[in-house]
Amino acid sequence: MISRAEAIDLYRSDDLIAIGMAADEVRRRLHPDGIVSYIIDRNINYTNFCTEYCSFCAFYRPMGHSEGYVHPKEVIFAKIQETIDLGGTGILMQGGLHPDLKIEWYEDLLRSIKSRFDIWCHCFSAPEIVNIAKVSGLTIRDTLARLKDAGLDSLPGGGAEILDDEVRHRISRLKSSVNDWIDVHRACHSLGLRTTATMMFGTGETIEQRMNHFDIVRQIQEETGGFTAFIPWSFQRENTSLGRFVKEEATAVEYLKMLALSRVYLENILNIQSSWVTPGLKTCQIGLRFGGNDVGSIMIEENVVSAAGTHHRATEEELRRLIRDAGFIPKQRDTLYRTYFLN
Repeated sequence: MISRAEAIDLYRSDDLIAIGMAADEVRRRLHPDGIVSYIIDRNINYTNFCTEYCSFCAFYRPMGHSEGYVHPKEVIFAKIQETIDLGGTGILMQGGLHPDLKIEWYEDLLRSIKSRFDIWCHCFSAPEIVNIAKVSGLTIRDTLARLKDAGLDSLPGGGAEILDDEVRHRISRLKSSVNDWIDVHRACHSLGLRTTATMMFGTGETIEQRMNHFDIVRQIQEETGGFTAFIPWSFQRENTSLGRFVKEEATAVEYLKMLALSRVYLENILNIQSSWVTPGLKTCQIGLRFGGNDVGSIMIEENVVSAAGTHHRATEEELRRLIRDAGFIPKQRDTLYRTYFLN
């Protein structure tokens, strides 16, 4: 693996092609079969009530707001059935940090889902787990163990933003700390729950602060091996309060550099996702030559990023064509990145 200093030098280089080639070399070594994967799943945001008021978020509503909601189970069930009808294999369920929803509410929801559907539940970001534990008077480990028993299959990496407390204090000062995010993912891995790691960059942080994030993720993976994938994406400023201070969003070049840096610095994580939700389909496609071996989901539903002003959409066939035209073999996968599907 390259050193931190080498990674920073690589990022600061103006030779974009060389950066891409370095990442592509690692990708070829880890994925010599030429397969690029995708998943059919759905983001279900069970509530938009939240007490954290993150400056980069345009999705949340404060408690009591007329536009706030908590979806009843029937609405969630209908969304899951539609997902299955479209060939989906999983749901990614996340929501705001609700002060009145204790662990029994989540246990009941998970058990209700599992009793009705054969679906993978990739649910609840680290800040949600911290919140559930707090309002329920439980430890993080006990919270996760109970949710696992109720039907939780894996945990998304959301809520990481940049794992640097100075950055977090500036953009989400009420949200859980770096150590909270670390504690949740370590606890998941110790309980046998796989998780993903994510990064939202472009909020005015430095490359050194981004490297702090990489170092934390790399160290956890070295110790636990519990991350299935790393997923970087760029901050979308439209409609957010933070957007008043961050005047320029990350460019396609910056996104490709960060994607490539993810691949060369996190060699101990097998999968790196080239996102299309924020940078768009064409940049995502180029990202497959900058270290990415996965293009994520067709996104049957997505509410959080779209609330911030991004409205890219893609069908399964569009993603398959994107992958084929980049010179790869498209394969549908499941949440654990197993590409056992025949198509």
